[in-house]
Order: sequence, then structure tokens, then C-alpha cells
Amino acid sequence: MRFLLVEDNVDLGEAIVGRLSLDGHAVDHAKTLAEAEEWLAVADYDLMLLDVMLPDGDGREFLRKTRTAERLPVIVLTARSQVSDRVDTLDLGADDYLTKPFDFGELEARCRAVLRRRGTPMPAVIPLGAAFFDPSSGILTQDGASHSLRNRELRLLEVFARNQGQILSKSQLLDRLFPQDAEVSENAIEVYVGRLRRRLADAGVQIETVRGMGYRMSAP
Repeated sequence: MRFLLVEDNVDLGEAIVGRLSLDGHAVDHAKTLAEAEEWLAVADYDLMLLDVMLPDGDGREFLRKTRTAERLPVIVLTARSQVSDRVDTLDLGADDYLTKPFDFGELEARCRAVLRRRGTPMPAVIPLGAAFFDPSSGILTQDGASHSLRNRELRLLEVFARNQGQILSKSQLLDRLFPQDAEVSENAIEVYVGRLRRRLADAGVQIETVRGMGYRMSAP
């Protein structure tokens, strides 16, 4: 998944980026509302984590404007803990609200919950041929044996599993796996696709190379 984090506290922002990156998510970090607007203009995101008090304005007003323009899920991060603050923020269109300081495990759980609610309904465990894939735990089960997937291999399989039958270009896959400022070539996608092909070979799942266009997963 690709996240946009809008947080001016550098230490907290880097900690959040590091934690979400460990799960294989691509995270772009904006430290001001102006930077956030620039990121939103050039990239598509699955979720935005939005601080309220920012150097160049109020995140709540930014949330209001964002809500009128698109349906991007938003979790607000703030030190404000009054019930009235939570109610006002949710009424503005936030999908969830997390009060600082927070536990990173809770942040990850809330991200998963919001994405489940706002995304296309799918089973928690996705059948892939003779295998079963659980994106939340990163477990691929086949012939009674479970294999733990990590980081970008996990997220790449999730992208393919949720878009079976669709052609995904290398640039699209790079966007889902890496932040914008990462210096990564399309060869990295070839490496991860090769690993997934080997893992899924006995499950009857194919990741087909569509020449000049990208890749397409198909499973019986």
C-alpha cells in the first residue's frame, strides 16, 4: 500500500515511516500542508495520516478541502484528546482519529481497519489456486504448510491478489511498493516477481509477463 504522512515532527514522522516501511508499505512524508498538496498532485495514495497542527495551517481545514476533492481515506493524528475535538474531526470526514502519544501497533491496526472499510470488500484470506494468502499476517498457506512473507514481497503479492486478471505496469507496481524519493529501478520489480513465481509455482498461479505492458496474475 502507499501512504501519505503529513506530520511536522521530524522524529515522530521518521519513526512512523520506518515502522510502516517494515511492513512493506511505501510512505511519502510531507512536513507541511503545501508539501502534502504537492504529493497529492503527482501520486495516488491508499491512505493519508494527517496531523492537525502544522506550520502552515490547520489540518482540519485541509481535511475539509481534501474531502470535497477525492475519497482518500484519512486517519487524523493529534494531541487533542477532548471528545468535542474527536467529534468535530470525524464530522469533517476523517475515517479515524488517533490521539498522541500512540502505540505503533494500534496505528497499524487502525490503518488496516480503515483500508478494509474503504476498500473493495474481499475475504480476509484470499484463495490463490491451491494456496491461501492472508495479507494481514503475511502468511501464504499451501499443502498444509505456512510460509511467512515479509516486506515488499508481501505487498507485491497483495497488489496482485487484489487485482487478479488486470495488467499492472512496472511503474504502477513501483508506485505501490516504494516512496517517491526512493532511487529504485524497474529491475527491482523483476526480482520480486521472480520470487513470487517460485513461491506460487506449485499452486497453479501464474504471473504472466505481458510484453511492453507489465504483469498479470491469474489463478484457477
